[in-house]
Amino acid sequence: MSDAYAPLADVLDRLGELTGRPGRLPEALDVAGLSHRTGIPVGVVVELLSGGRAPEACLSQRVRQRLDFIRETRRRADGKRYSLDELARIAGTSRQWLSEWRKSGMPGLEHTDRLRRFFGLPAGFFTADEQEALCEALQPVLQGLEAEADPLLRLRESGLVRLAARAPQMNARQLATLADLAEMIIASERSGERGAVREPADLRGAGRV
Repeated sequence: MSDAYAPLADVLDRLGELTGRPGRLPEALDVAGLSHRTGIPVGVVVELLSGGRAPEACLSQRVRQRLDFIRETRRRADGKRYSLDELARIAGTSRQWLSEWRKSGMPGLEHTDRLRRFFGLPAGFFTADEQEALCEALQPVLQGLEAEADPLLRLRESGLVRLAARAPQMNARQLATLADLAEMIIASERSGERGAVREPADLRGAGRV
């Protein structure tokens, strides 16, 4: 696999380990959601998740495809598709120029950024290679699965576990700060437990009304 695909391959290998489905990730992941976020067609997402490659495309083709993808997948509040006039206004340009973009696939960065921010799209939505865009979209998925597999991972990454291990070498002020933090966590946990105990009684009372 070429260097361009190496970061994605590493992420896919780790996801295969965490899901127990190496080579069968399309069965374990939200393919439609990944497509919606990246602008990559579902079929290409499946191919990439399976270890394949995306079809070769130049930058202009990629920009044009993802502009059309927005029109097909994003809807107004009333459920209707955005018109070219509406997209042009969002981008801060004219319909004529937007039509030219769709032909040439080379819009201005300022205009594409306006579209990206309006629709809540990730940075590089219009220009990132398919493998790069998918790799970025998989990061939160990977982090979530790793947190489930190892609940202490975030504590170790933040340094809290290492900090607790250093307690014997801390001075009085540092120990007091660490103790305050522990007490806050314990108090929060107890509060949650009390709420969980009260909830059934509250629900029974509501049921009698």
